[in-house]
Amino acid sequence: MQDATLREVCDKYKVSRRAVQGYEKAGIIKPTGKNKMGYLLYDAATQERIGIVRMYQEIGFSVKEIKEIIDAPKTSISPLLENQMKKLEKEKGRIEKQIEILYSLIQKN
Repeated sequence: MQDATLREVCDKYKVSRRAVQGYEKAGIIKPTGKNKMGYLLYDAATQERIGIVRMYQEIGFSVKEIKEIIDAPKTSISPLLENQMKKLEKEKGRIEKQIEILYSLIQKN
């Protein structure tokens, strides 16, 4: 994988420019250089890191939480992941109840 510009990274990971800038501001990533036109570049390792950040966001972690866990030892990450899974399971239960209520309301009309 070669160095990519901000636009290429955004397209590849389906993330906004502001999101990547937010990761930079939070200290999670940083550009690894500039091309001859002055565009920021991100190397393969940084691109992979952006993919990891996106994955953590998809499962509900905030950028602040991701900053704390992304470089943490694997042994300390497992409890955080288990806690997040419990939160999502609780949310899933709540959403399933809402769906049941909606089905009931639809059938009554």
